Amino acid sequence: MLIGIIFVVIFLSILILVHELGHFLFAKKFGLLVEEFGFGLPPKIFSKKIGETTYSFNALPFGGFVKIFGEDNLEAGQNRERSFINLKIWQRAIVLFSGVLFNFLLGWLAFSIVFAVGLPQAVVITEIKKNSPAQEVGILAGDKIIDFQKTDEFIKYINEQQGKNIVLRIERDGKILNFKTTPRINPPVNEGALGVGLIDVGLQKKNPLASFWEGLKTSSELVKAIFMSITKLIAGVFVGKASLESVTGPIGIVKITAQAGTLGFAYLIQLLALISLNLAVINILPFPALDGGRLFFLAIEKIKGSSLNPRTEKLANTIGLVFLILLMIAITIKDIVRL
Repeated sequence: MLIGIIFVVIFLSILILVHELGHFLFAKKFGLLVEEFGFGLPPKIFSKKIGETTYSFNALPFGGFVKIFGEDNLEAGQNRERSFINLKIWQRAIVLFSGVLFNFLLGWLAFSIVFAVGLPQAVVITEIKKNSPAQEVGILAGDKIIDFQKTDEFIKYINEQQGKNIVLRIERDGKILNFKTTPRINPPVNEGALGVGLIDVGLQKKNPLASFWEGLKTSSELVKAIFMSITKLIAGVFVGKASLESVTGPIGIVKITAQAGTLGFAYLIQLLALISLNLAVINILPFPALDGGRLFFLAIEKIKGSSLNPRTEKLANTIGLVFLILLMIAITIKDIVRL
């Protein structure tokens, strides 16, 4: 679990810093006054001013932040040419969207690296049937079968060994275990001689150009799938069928990260890509306190032809933030109960 916590802290720092870097670079591009770029969260350890921007290093290693002049204090910003509020609406939209864009780019890059280095191919057990030979000897879902790289090869071998005593080499949590079992001769329908569900994992190594293309396709398809899942979850709220069972919080992410860490570097990079793309999708949702919510307020400003009341926007973002915190607490409690 400790390795999971360490990697989660590293991942969060990378993801948030990349997100804030997007805001930072586009703010600079449009000539805004960027007052501070913080590495980590306060309290501040030390800082150094380079040019007009202060770069601070803070005690809490959870990402970072960017402070753009006029982004929060609209009244003060209206009197300064380099204030965020004085940008055209389309320019403000780009600055806000840039964080999401950079998270997508990070996910794309991470997936491209995975395709470039490849993943070890293996057969992984996904399900254990009740009263099956696999259950009787203690084989578990998530175990990786050694000596086989394709499910059809493994299934053929098991069928040839029906009624015979065999030894299966299993990898679990980085350890190699041996299990003695006997595949059934006449198994129940749709259960197989061993009584397990199987899946092929791993990727063949590709050349750099093909890796970037596959990374882009995979990232785009995953973003679409995440949007569909969130839409289904939200729709479930209105029909009384919403469920958080498929939603994972910090504790669940720590557990998944620890498992990925035992599999190798490429699996950790793949997990980083998944989290980065999930963060991009969630942040673009039109909900207060998220970048998507602020883009939604810009759309309202464009339609009505004037700025929103700063206090109204601040109140909406505060309420949205409180709701997100409560939702995270509920998901964390669910993760604890599941453990």
